[in-house]
Amino acid sequence: MKAIPIFSTIFKVNFCLSLLLMFLAVSCGQPEPRRPKDVKSGSYYEESIARSKEILAAEEALMQEIIKSDTLHKYRQSANGSWYYYDIKNETATYLPKPDDLVTMAYNLVSFENDTLYSMESKGVQVYKVDKQELFPGLRNSIKILKEGEVATFLFPSSLAYGYPGDGDKVGINMPLKATISILKVVPAPEETQQIQ
Repeated sequence: MKAIPIFSTIFKVNFCLSLLLMFLAVSCGQPEPRRPKDVKSGSYYEESIARSKEILAAEEALMQEIIKSDTLHKYRQSANGSWYYYDIKNETATYLPKPDDLVTMAYNLVSFENDTLYSMESKGVQVYKVDKQELFPGLRNSIKILKEGEVATFLFPSSLAYGYPGDGDKVGINMPLKATISILKVVPAPEETQQIQ
């Protein structure tokens, strides 16, 4: 009579060991890597680059037309690809804004067809910490070539403006911009901050 519980116990132990071994065998399999849903081919990127080059070439041609037809101003090309002229040039100032400086400024944004998108009044006077706050690339770079008291008008290709997405409001997709930027005040950062740069 006592043999039955022993067989029952051995059966239970064997059954549990079998389940454990099966579980271990299944869980020790190599994990399957997840595959990306959309695989972009090299031709997709090549097409995107070609499209970007075409847009830039068309926008550069537009800028050259504007420059050619504007006989009142002398345009200069910036190192980053924008064109600009001075509305007001400060001949006595020598200091150019550097990273961490505080620049008080005002600017507007106008389309190449001269439609005002944002006026200086609607944008308001802003205090910007150079290279430490988000601005579109053309504006961020332009601030660093203007001295206190200077006002300049810039032509930006869309790649230096808001690019493909626009700003989600008045600046459209791949829209080149004209901006007049006024530097009202430049407060240099403390020397120890500049030395860390």
